[in-house]
Amino acid sequence: MARTAFEARYDYMTKTPIPKIITELSIPTIISMMVTNLYNMADTFFVGRISTQATAAVGVVLSLMSVIQAVGFFCGHGSANYVSRKLGAGEIQEAQEMASTGFALAFMLGSFIFLAGITNIKNLALALGATETIINDTQDYMRIILIGTPFMTSQLVINNQLRFQGSAVYAMIGLVSGAVLNIFLDPVFIFVLGLGVSGAALATILSQIVSFCILFYGSTRGPNIRLHFKNIKFNAHYLLQIVNGGSPSLFRNGLMSISVIILNWTAGTIGGDAAIAGMSVVNRVMLFANSALIGFGQGFQPVCSFNYGAGLHGRVKAGYKFCVKYGTIFLAGLALVSLFCSREIISFFRDDPEVIFIGSAALRFQMLTLPLNATFTMSNMMLQSIGKGVRATIIASTRSGIFFIPAIIILSNFYGLFGVEIAQPCADFLAFLLAIPMTLSVWREMNSAHEK
Repeated sequence: MARTAFEARYDYMTKTPIPKIITELSIPTIISMMVTNLYNMADTFFVGRISTQATAAVGVVLSLMSVIQAVGFFCGHGSANYVSRKLGAGEIQEAQEMASTGFALAFMLGSFIFLAGITNIKNLALALGATETIINDTQDYMRIILIGTPFMTSQLVINNQLRFQGSAVYAMIGLVSGAVLNIFLDPVFIFVLGLGVSGAALATILSQIVSFCILFYGSTRGPNIRLHFKNIKFNAHYLLQIVNGGSPSLFRNGLMSISVIILNWTAGTIGGDAAIAGMSVVNRVMLFANSALIGFGQGFQPVCSFNYGAGLHGRVKAGYKFCVKYGTIFLAGLALVSLFCSREIISFFRDDPEVIFIGSAALRFQMLTLPLNATFTMSNMMLQSIGKGVRATIIASTRSGIFFIPAIIILSNFYGLFGVEIAQPCADFLAFLLAIPMTLSVWREMNSAHEK
């Protein structure tokens, strides 16, 4: 990467006013996240036209996809955080080596998941919560998803590395292209070609591979770091840095997968396939509701890590305050609208009275705590971006793990299906309470470092 290009990027990342730079970097990432989650919702919509069992089957495989994403984000965030901090410190060679190492590790781990899953597919489907009535649809969908696993994990690495270098537009083009293609292919494969749930999975995987190719091409353009075999360094230093920076993402997405499995088991035991389908739709709607917030935070992350590496702690804190303020306002407005339209939202995906009854109640409860997610999410992103891996991992583990798993087990035992519906908002509230002191502790450390 030319020195002049680096200097221009350094000035942009460290001198542009905080509201301006976060807005510029977040617009492409917000578009990416919303379009990506829109295709997830489109997937649910088209599969919902098949049957309740098909909807439930896709909900079961969602936990496997969370594992795949966990691995991709582990390598992606772990390497990208380090790359950005090193670019901020002017250490370009280390940044180049980490970028290639993170990519290679993700492709290898994705290949391992594919081989392990495809050889044990029925047992895996049952372990994830598939019932006898949905086992065939679950296996059909899962088999095709597994084939694309190496491309899914490694494209997440390239996407995050581009974002953390300040190339959010390249990252957006790669993700949005795949998402739009998926929305187009879903009805063609499912209905026109008559492939059913297998068609939905095939549309997803082809779209992911297209995204991978576009993102890889984007990494070769402009001042972005190039990926080269010669820069792959599987040494202890780089692997430990990936673990430190990527563990929050691994735990967050990994525990999300475990929580979905427990949710499917619990909902299925209490309310059958309709309960699994209803909670599956709610999960997809919540992912979409949080997508704009996450995109906003992804615009903050490169600013956070780059300026922290450059020693500009005041800009880190200013960016955090900016994102929490406007993120909370946005989520509060979205929650208010969704509270009054919950039945219409669920029925859009599956016109089944029992699914609507269960899903709309769960959605209303989750909307009550939705505005708190801005504080929780930005705290987690800030800690992860500045290399505070342990505290970031603790926060990341709360919403879908430390608080959610006990909540759903205890509440469902006492209150049945109602307990299943309120478990997530209870976990969100507790995660919010924990995030505040964890964030303040890091702020005090930055203040002390500034005084020295």
